[in-house]
Amino acid sequence: MPKIPTQTVTRFAPSPSGYLHLGHAHSALFAWRAARAARGRFLLRIEDIDNPRSDPVFIDAILEDLRWLGLDWDGPVRHQSGQLAAYAAALEGLRKLDLLYPCFCSRAEIRAEIAASGRAPHGPSGAVYPSTCRTLSEDVRAAHLAEGKPYGLRLDIAKALASTGPLTWIDRDKGKIQAEPLAHGDVVLARKDIATSYHLAVTLDDADQGVTLVTRGEDLFPMTDIHRLLQALLGLPVPQWHHHGLLSDEHGERLAKRNDALSIRALRRDGKSAAEVRAMAGFPD
Repeated sequence: MPKIPTQTVTRFAPSPSGYLHLGHAHSALFAWRAARAARGRFLLRIEDIDNPRSDPVFIDAILEDLRWLGLDWDGPVRHQSGQLAAYAAALEGLRKLDLLYPCFCSRAEIRAEIAASGRAPHGPSGAVYPSTCRTLSEDVRAAHLAEGKPYGLRLDIAKALASTGPLTWIDRDKGKIQAEPLAHGDVVLARKDIATSYHLAVTLDDADQGVTLVTRGEDLFPMTDIHRLLQALLGLPVPQWHHHGLLSDEHGERLAKRNDALSIRALRRDGKSAAEVRAMAGFPD
């Protein structure tokens, strides 16, 4: 297993599907300050694997807004769309371990099956996929694939965890955490039309870029169980994590890209200075 470098390396990884808002500013500043305080490195990565929603206009806006806020980054900007070969290689490795299976269920079919069961287990992100396609025969799978039926590649969590054994990870705020990937069900790692999922891409990119401290919102805290499992399966280094709080609007709702009034772009148009916006994002100078 590669050694984790001693230098602190953090990253900010927005998706180019809209303008940055105050929540993004908080997350970027949190990671940037963690790196600079430790005299480490701060990386910028664009998570543009979802082609229908990604727009180059937003990529340019992200870079401009971050510079306006006073942030700088080390090295070139990484684009996930340029890492597809690495994601494919990782999927092939998991396939050789017999840990992946094609799932042909639509979201509507999954919802219907969960509703019909009346007792579907719930995980951190809601109802857990009932593993319908995990037990399909090879003949049925082959027939569906021959028909060109859409599918996602799911990770057999139980089988994967049986091969790794119990896992833990460190959150700098909450300490040592016992990973519970089974609570998430068999997650999707890729789809027929999308080469990778957030889970796989972020785990591989963090390892390849030498990220030692993953900082991100507390809403992603449960997802770390899956990422820790993937690290163990793929022989990747294990960073530490720090999940920070989320900013909310005046109604107590989590900030979202659809709330244009709190976008960095809108605040700039309203005459706010970079210092004022940093303060609004929770980082007064």
